Amino acid sequence: MKSTSKPDRHRFILSSLFFIFFLCALATINGIRFDSLLSFGTCALSNFPSQSSTPSSNNFLAVNSSTSSDDIRILIGVLTLPDQYQRRHFLRLIYGTQSPVGAQIDVKFVFCNLTKEDQKVLVALEIMRYDDIIILDCMENMNKGKTYTYFSSLPEMLNDTDRPYPPYHYVMKTDDDTYFRLDNLVESLKPLPREDLYYGYVIPCPSMDPFVHYMSGMGYMISWDIVEWIRDSEVPKNHLEGPEDKVFGDWIREGHRAKNRYNAKWSMYNFPEPHTQCTHELWPNTTAVHLLKNQEKWIQTLKYFNVTSNLKPSKLYHIP
Repeated sequence: MKSTSKPDRHRFILSSLFFIFFLCALATINGIRFDSLLSFGTCALSNFPSQSSTPSSNNFLAVNSSTSSDDIRILIGVLTLPDQYQRRHFLRLIYGTQSPVGAQIDVKFVFCNLTKEDQKVLVALEIMRYDDIIILDCMENMNKGKTYTYFSSLPEMLNDTDRPYPPYHYVMKTDDDTYFRLDNLVESLKPLPREDLYYGYVIPCPSMDPFVHYMSGMGYMISWDIVEWIRDSEVPKNHLEGPEDKVFGDWIREGHRAKNRYNAKWSMYNFPEPHTQCTHELWPNTTAVHLLKNQEKWIQTLKYFNVTSNLKPSKLYHIP
């Protein structure tokens, strides 16, 4: 066989070097394009709300995500029971579809220590998904100190967070059969003091004087300074048992608290049926409706206030 000549060998080497240079240049160009594409994708994804992101404080039920320093900060604690899974999911719909202006409202579900294996799994899943549950260190009860444990536990839970002080201007205790219209609630709070405040529906039902007895357990609210007083004072600690709303009123009276009181009657009332001195017909100026003990009463109430009026039209569904 004939050996390859030197000129042919040189041409081969030059061709190989040129080909290698071409491959390197191509790889560099593609690398630049890939990096640009990757950067673009990262930017796009960072601006896209992930499923696990939540409006504020990682709380699914932070019902207004656009905040300012002037906004009223409100914590609504719904006292309920661990096994009330369906009720919690329903209330997430009720409050999660409201967007009050001028306030940052966090809705939390409050109950005592878990006692069943299924609760430990299912409630843990709720916390992972929604982060809207407070578990108190107590045995489940209605009138033997649960309300005290709720209020007195909050300062330790919240004061060491990155929230401003106070973490909330107002803290509410309410029941899971009460429906609050948050826009009306916020509007009623705007002109009120943010200290030494006690807000709610005055008991007895015919009374309009908030300094006579106490506020109904359907939903009452206090300012943060009273929350801290409950934690520190001996007055509540020495009087825990009895109807929780009445006992709470006793604390306020014995401790000479709440020089500022607001009677929200008749924007707050019990559902019209069965008729009592505490009931009221549904009307537009409503802040809260209580004793919604079954689905029929909830639906009647939600229909009256036309809560689905903002449903966007779509080809995906037809709701007459």
